[in-house]
Amino acid sequence: MGFFDRIGNLWNGFWGLWISDKETKNPEAVYEAAIDERIKKHRELKKAVSGIVYLRNKISGELETKEREMKDVNVQLPVALESGDDDVALVLLAKKNELEKALELLKVDQEKVSKQAEDAKDSLVSFQGEIEKLKHERDEMLTKKATAEARIQIQETLDGLSTDADIKALENVRTHINKMQAEADIGTEIKEDSLDARLAKVKAKAHDSTARSQLDELKKQMAARNAAVEGAVKKTM
Repeated sequence: MGFFDRIGNLWNGFWGLWISDKETKNPEAVYEAAIDERIKKHRELKKAVSGIVYLRNKISGELETKEREMKDVNVQLPVALESGDDDVALVLLAKKNELEKALELLKVDQEKVSKQAEDAKDSLVSFQGEIEKLKHERDEMLTKKATAEARIQIQETLDGLSTDADIKALENVRTHINKMQAEADIGTEIKEDSLDARLAKVKAKAHDSTARSQLDELKKQMAARNAAVEGAVKKTM
């Protein structure tokens, strides 16, 4: 292999890789191109099938015409023989022989072309099915592609959230908030342990003690009155 051949092969290799890369980056365009090409071929095949169907119909029409002519000859020939018109009978016989040969050939052609037409129609239907199958594959593969891209994007986003800088920043924020909470708590604790707070507690206890003493005194007075009433009642009895 010469130098220029190797350069050519190398260039073809790079070109193939470039084309392949373009195709993988735009699969929708690849599918659309493939579908469009098949639709074009389908139109061409349809024209070819229509030609075969036309030929089949044409042969069928000729066959029907010849069969009608044969029927007429079969009706006319006995009449000519009975009337003793040999010249007409000879013409009719010649025509009958000609029609028999023509009918035989037309029947063979009709059978052959009819078979070709049926095969062509089956191929056309099958080809149409392949196009629909390719469209379904396109939709399915593009859905898979979109799903995969979404999953990759989510994963990349999650991976991006897992960086050391983000973790450190979040930890700093948490620490700062906890310190603020501790400062608020210590302020409350100091306020509760202050002299004013303790004095207020003592006053409250003292007030509660005075109220309790008053309540006890009232209970004693009420009990004494009740006892005096009971004693007066007993004396009158």
